[in-house]
Amino acid sequence: MTSTNAWAAIQEQLDSMPKPTQVLRLCADPDVRDRYQTAKQAAARAEDYKKSLPKDADKEATAHVREQAREAQAELTAATEAYEKATVTLTFQALERGQLEALIKAHPPLEEEEENGAEYHVDTFAPALIAAASTDGMPPEYAQHAMQTWPLDDWKALWGAAWSVQQRKRSDLGKG
Repeated sequence: MTSTNAWAAIQEQLDSMPKPTQVLRLCADPDVRDRYQTAKQAAARAEDYKKSLPKDADKEATAHVREQAREAQAELTAATEAYEKATVTLTFQALERGQLEALIKAHPPLEEEEENGAEYHVDTFAPALIAAASTDGMPPEYAQHAMQTWPLDDWKALWGAAWSVQQRKRSDLGKG
């Protein structure tokens, strides 16, 4: 009976695990994005340098390094705020296996695509998957619109976020 109780506890854990998610951020202003990335790197470098100082370092030099780290952190805070205001965040979640298989089946590849080994017709499957995986409620029509009108790299990032989360595993086959 102990193994039944043990399994019940394991099953409860398994059933309560959240599905994998993937976030895509699209920033409207490249200067704001660059400022944010630069500030993030500068703050990390300043913090690392501060941590690397020996305990017996010169007090004046230590104070100067701490001040630089505070300034870098303040710039990061300001840059993050600007970045968040200029950014749209989209979130995608893994579908249940049966749901994904049904979606693939609903968008069979064209004959030529099938000959090339494709499992689905990308022009209809991609927008359907993006919409189905979107936790923000993106309709398939908007996903289709994005596919046709967004710059190629942004479209690839959108598709990649929705598709890659379907491939993310939560398992680890360790050596015990």
